[in-house]
Amino acid sequence: MIPSINPPGDRTIGLLAYLYGPGKREEHVDPHLVASFDGMAPDPGRDPSATLKALQQLLDQPVQALPKHSRPAKHVWHTSVRTAPGDRALSDDEWAEVARRIVAATGIDPGEGQPGCRWAAVRHADDHIHIVAILVREDGARPDDFRSGKRAQAEARLIEKELGLHQVARGDGTAAQRPTSAERHKAERQGRERTAREELRETVRRSVAGATSDEEFFDRLTASGLLVKKRVAPSGDLLGYKVALPDDRNKDGEPVYYPGARLAPDLSLPRIRERWSRDQPEPLPPAGPPTPAAARRRAAAALSEAILVIHSGEDAVAAAHIAATGEVLDALAKTSAAHTRHELQEAARAFERATRSHIRATRGHDRALRQAARELVRGGPALGRGEDGATTAMAIDMLFFLITAAVHWHAGKGHAQQAEAAHRAAEHLRVAYRVAAEEPLAVLHQRGRSLALPLLQRQADAVRAAIPELAEQVLAEPGWPALAATLADAEAADHTPVSLLADVAGRRELNTAESISDVLMWRVRRMANLPAHPYPEYVAAAGPKRDLAAPRTTEALGINASNGPRRRG
Repeated sequence: MIPSINPPGDRTIGLLAYLYGPGKREEHVDPHLVASFDGMAPDPGRDPSATLKALQQLLDQPVQALPKHSRPAKHVWHTSVRTAPGDRALSDDEWAEVARRIVAATGIDPGEGQPGCRWAAVRHADDHIHIVAILVREDGARPDDFRSGKRAQAEARLIEKELGLHQVARGDGTAAQRPTSAERHKAERQGRERTAREELRETVRRSVAGATSDEEFFDRLTASGLLVKKRVAPSGDLLGYKVALPDDRNKDGEPVYYPGARLAPDLSLPRIRERWSRDQPEPLPPAGPPTPAAARRRAAAALSEAILVIHSGEDAVAAAHIAATGEVLDALAKTSAAHTRHELQEAARAFERATRSHIRATRGHDRALRQAARELVRGGPALGRGEDGATTAMAIDMLFFLITAAVHWHAGKGHAQQAEAAHRAAEHLRVAYRVAAEEPLAVLHQRGRSLALPLLQRQADAVRAAIPELAEQVLAEPGWPALAATLADAEAADHTPVSLLADVAGRRELNTAESISDVLMWRVRRMANLPAHPYPEYVAAAGPKRDLAAPRTTEALGINASNGPRRRG
């Protein structure tokens, strides 16, 4: 349940006319009063003798009773209270109780004999009500509505629990500003899926990813097609910026600009500059930017190291790594192939909320992650196949584990909204991984199935020796053939499979993995510096893409989970 308090207004009759009217798209159905300050206010929706003017005059009486010079210029308080999608429809009586509790909690009408303001609650849809109140009490004083937004949210959390509704995670004031109803309606009229504010926030965030200077940041904004205005001091110093979409105009035909700080708290110019103020980016090699595949391998390595920091580092340093993880995810989404791009973009949008909390990030320690984001952007778009596609799967695999670590970190700090956002991002990454990994895993799967039995036996023995507690589970998984092929490749490259497996298994937890064998396979390939997509000659021979969810048994591969490879009788 979300209360959304609007800035105070000056025309009670105008707001009532909107609430009782048809709406901008005929969306207001059966507008009527569900509660009021005295329970007897006229209802222009269902009482033919009642008028909007009569309701307005009743509500405004305490204002009109004041001398003109004492009347507040903005005296109309207004909030909507909306249930979550999927919640049951509340009855009018339930909404009436919600309204009474919200005005009491916010100080508009505290009850218990204390002076209060006049108010009315109007319902014109199943999922929400609007509360209109006058910011002058019956005794002529102003109500104690300080921090009314936070107080309304706290009361809503209690109401949700009592009414069995979806329980919204508690906020902490670090979320980006939500689009207003006017912005949402404008986006609908223009046929946009998202509001201008949301599109701008995402574009600015991607432009920041891996940037190292004001000049590079603004060049990226311009290249992305945004209109940019810079705020410059008389001294010539750059103080801030505003951005607009070229086709988002006001009634006068002028572009609608948004300051960075109004898009998200960490997108003001001073906060953006903190990201690169302590950066010392590594110089690019003489050959120029890395290939997309090389950038993804380096990103996977940086993400792997960051997991340790989040698990055991200082809070401010861990917060910096989580924020920089958002940059890596933005950069990966921006440069990935079409078949993974949508889920990666959704993951990035979800994770954006997890990058901010009241624990202020200490920048500089996140240099490796920011460098990884920079290389992803400079490496350019990746193909969805071959080494590009396989290293994308490798990077997503590591991102999933890092973001899962961020879920636990935020949950441990009581950051409910951030933990929920990170969890949603992880779910999108699961889907993106399955798509990205399907083709390279099919190649490795076919390679593993074609290994000679003595070689397969040796790799199975290596698994039992290195990770005895997980061995039988790994050998029974659908991904075992791909891991077996990878261990054989590592052995051919003069690595010792037992030592390599023990090393990669001991570095990170594996409990959250859907497929332990897949995770170990990617880690071994990265640690042993093996190609992420080996044996291109096997692509044609791999046949139909394997179903990653299809159950396969060790028996089908000639493996006995207890005794290793067996010969078919």
